[in-house]
Amino acid sequence: LKAGGVAGVCVDLILFPLDTVKTRLQSPQGFRKAGGFRGIYAGVPSTAIGSFPNAAAFFITYENVKSMLHHGSTSYLTPATHMVAASLGEVVACLIRVPSEVVKQRAQVSPSSSTLRIFSHTLYHEGIQGLYRGYKSTVLREIPFSLVQFPLWESLKDLWSWKQGHVVDSWQSAVCGAFAGGFAAAVTTPLDVAKTRIMLAKAGSSNASGNVLAALGGIWRTQGLSGLFAGVVPRMAAISLGGFIFLGTYEKTRQLLL
Repeated sequence: LKAGGVAGVCVDLILFPLDTVKTRLQSPQGFRKAGGFRGIYAGVPSTAIGSFPNAAAFFITYENVKSMLHHGSTSYLTPATHMVAASLGEVVACLIRVPSEVVKQRAQVSPSSSTLRIFSHTLYHEGIQGLYRGYKSTVLREIPFSLVQFPLWESLKDLWSWKQGHVVDSWQSAVCGAFAGGFAAAVTTPLDVAKTRIMLAKAGSSNASGNVLAALGGIWRTQGLSGLFAGVVPRMAAISLGGFIFLGTYEKTRQLLL
């Protein structure tokens, strides 16, 4: 819980400006109208509050499920174990992540409004459902992401450990995390764009229904492939750096605590 929480807070706060740029690139009104480079830390209170419990919930679920499934499983099933553990971890973590993400992204494209004002406005006009708008699209983005990232991270660590004859250090785990995160970020960008459009959509609009396929279809028809991969460069940069900081900090903190 502590290691996951510390890792989450570190990565989210350090890379927040890149996340803001990515969100504004993906927003339907376009980068400049969404704020450009102004108010680059808009929405950061929402992230600061949600980071620790979100990351802690993920790693508690991930490590426990991985531990349960490892008993009696053969080596060739190890990647599948990591996939299942990561997927369940994301489902649990998204219960905390989505309300924080909704408020954060709306603040990022409305830098003149405070985080508290956006939270109150969402709760008043849309209720709890408004805070959980995009839960399905977030889970549908995070599960494929985790299916790629975590088995690749674990495999790279195992390969590096085998090559050097001992378990990887925390910085080596961080390098593996950077490669795994960057690759996973690239292939799941269309799902991230759809999730952003759903969270930013006005209440009552077609995207507000949360239909991921409809959102993807709409983006494809109006903007084509470039629309589906909007923000891919800052997303890859943020998640590669994020993978380095997040997974490296997690391993180092866990080693210190244990």
